[in-house]
Amino acid sequence: MSTVTTAPRRQGRGGRERILAAAARLFAAQGINATGMEQVAEQAPVSKRTLYAHFRTKSDLVLAHLQELASTGRTLEGVLTREDMPARERVLALFVLPPDDTDPVRGCPYIDAAAEFPDPRSAVHAYARERKLLMVRLVAGLVAELGCREPAELAEQLVTLADGAAGRAMVLDDPDYGRHARAAAEVLLDNALQRAG
Repeated sequence: MSTVTTAPRRQGRGGRERILAAAARLFAAQGINATGMEQVAEQAPVSKRTLYAHFRTKSDLVLAHLQELASTGRTLEGVLTREDMPARERVLALFVLPPDDTDPVRGCPYIDAAAEFPDPRSAVHAYARERKLLMVRLVAGLVAELGCREPAELAEQLVTLADGAAGRAMVLDDPDYGRHARAAAEVLLDNALQRAG
């Protein structure tokens, strides 16, 4: 388990950003449930009053953290909206974990969060589900653009591979594990395109 040193307390603006940055580091290093709000305040560094002024509950903080990740594109589905890559390469890029300087490999933050907030009615779990459904829609749009028939079904198969690869990458602490799922995804895409042709 990694250790995180305490930063000296800072005054002034930017408290929310410092809290989110500290939470991101701590959640990546030790997981969501193992990270306490006091620890986030120490790492930010902000007072507990400032922390709770920005985030009334830990659930609020986790949700804001996930929304921040989504806005930066540092998630599996982030590559799907890139305009500088052809559709096929965007789909296959799902099998490359986004660059991250955390150790160990964390896999998919939405799956991690849903596992740590298992009640499907919780705001965190619901947001993770929303992002996973968006991922399927984005992939379906890309494979339809490629000319594949039944894009929704193929998209489900591809995102299942991507999520499985991210999970195994985390368990095995192998950031390059997605290469195995990418090979399977290429076969699925090629077969779908042959049937469409």
